[in-house]
Amino acid sequence: MTHLRAASVQFCHRANDKAYNLALMREFVAKAQAEGVQILAFPEMCITGYWHVPFLDRDGLESLAESVEDGAAALEIRRLAVESGMLIGAGLLEWAPDGRLYNSYLAALPDGSWQVHRKLHAFEHAEIASGDSYTVFDTPWGAKVGILICWDNNLVENARATALLGCDILLAPHQTGGCNSRSPHAMGLIDPQLWRNREADPEAIEAEFRGAKGREWLLRWLPARAHDNGMFLVFSNGVGEDNGEVRTGNAMILDPYGRILGETWAAEDRMVVADLDLDLLPLATGRRWIRGRRPELYSPLTVRQGHELSPQAARFSEEPVKR
Repeated sequence: MTHLRAASVQFCHRANDKAYNLALMREFVAKAQAEGVQILAFPEMCITGYWHVPFLDRDGLESLAESVEDGAAALEIRRLAVESGMLIGAGLLEWAPDGRLYNSYLAALPDGSWQVHRKLHAFEHAEIASGDSYTVFDTPWGAKVGILICWDNNLVENARATALLGCDILLAPHQTGGCNSRSPHAMGLIDPQLWRNREADPEAIEAEFRGAKGREWLLRWLPARAHDNGMFLVFSNGVGEDNGEVRTGNAMILDPYGRILGETWAAEDRMVVADLDLDLLPLATGRRWIRGRRPELYSPLTVRQGHELSPQAARFSEEPVKR
């Protein structure tokens, strides 16, 4: 098969309301199945809710989290994957067998198998651990799929490592845009009233989504991740108000040349569908660049510089960066 149909969903989840979130996801699964989709990506922690999590105590986190092996929501996603014949990716808070909590992304396959990626740079809560491995796996359609969650994608080393492990299609689930960024020229807060008034004045909120706080920020780096590593990229994101901030959606699918195959800036729950031409992969610019690598030069990439911070400290640091 030289073509795969992929879909990216943006939706406004409800905090702590798995029943609502799963019901909405079922609707998108049915819609995707009707449109012949084979790979369907939902956002980061969309099952459990996201930005309320920093304000929970350990008991609150544990009541929200579940096992990806036998938790009710995880089992439902795996059931839907089998019934629909799709690969379905969905984010949740995982309670792992070792007792740790992770911001995880479950990828359920149509044969009943599943993969899980644990966010490598988790900053949401001191009780949420960071993962320690990359995730790349085979699919029934011949293409290899990789997963990087939100801030994982911002560090270029993670995208390159995932590509080197054979990734053809990167699932990039997020909860981003409209953030209170520490960088003066990256994103910025959106007035929640614009979201609440979206039906009466959709142009106002969509202008924010298309502007510097949403699409313009994403286009500074998303196409580069796809192009420089020669892989398709399926960007899924939350949309709408989330505990005082407004996520910008901007669901997007890019090809291995960094070209946008499909996107939306609608201020609503929405699915974007695109056909991935796998024949583009072998000669993609990024893949040719990878073959020109000189690994013997790259030892500085694996040496600590002395200014490294934990993911949480790095995400929220006000300190200027010095080299």
